[in-house]
Amino acid sequence: MAAKRKSSPAGKGAGKDNPLPVDMYAGESEAVSRGRAVVNASVSSVLVMEAFNANLLGPDASLGEMSASLRKLMDECKAGKLDGIEEMLIGQAVALQTVFTSLARRASRQEYQRNYEAFLSLSLKAQAQSRATIQALVELKFPRTTVIAKQANVANGPQQVNNGAAVPAPGAVVGEAARVDGGKAPTELLEDQSHGGTYMDTRAATAPAGSHPAMATLAAINRAAKH
Repeated sequence: MAAKRKSSPAGKGAGKDNPLPVDMYAGESEAVSRGRAVVNASVSSVLVMEAFNANLLGPDASLGEMSASLRKLMDECKAGKLDGIEEMLIGQAVALQTVFTSLARRASRQEYQRNYEAFLSLSLKAQAQSRATIQALVELKFPRTTVIAKQANVANGPQQVNNGAAVPAPGAVVGEAARVDGGKAPTELLEDQSHGGTYMDTRAATAPAGSHPAMATLAAINRAAKH
């Protein structure tokens, strides 16, 4: 791999007295190096931080030191060390809580309802963001674990456990053996089971037949002459 060297300052706000180092390969033009730096996460983040830094610590804060500190934090996160991220979330949660308190106090001093509602709405938004930051911190410290448990049906004796209702296939005949768990049995007295079906018997009723023809009533010609 070609050796690297530090180039001139990158970014609009960076100057000669406060340079932002950009990695350059030997024999590479400065335009190419700056083009690659545009998509670099640490460089782009430092440029945004530099734009909002004037009202914090002044314009003299070292951009090179900011970039080095940010890269160190990124390397620690990639290595699984999240102490810096945890500290950042704690600081953000406390800062948002401070914003909530300040805006809520200002809302209480307003005389007009419009101003009161505006400050109170902003304060509640800051409070919600503080709560979300705390929740993110808790999930980072104590990740949720997914538990996949298989159901075990244990029965004593010849017992069948149905976990779901069986759905018959289209056109299938539903009989006694295919009833779903919890369903009602069909009225068997009205069914014809002669051909294995479970449909209702709609045939006309037949005349009763005697069970013992040998004991039938005697014909008229065999009766006694006197009663």
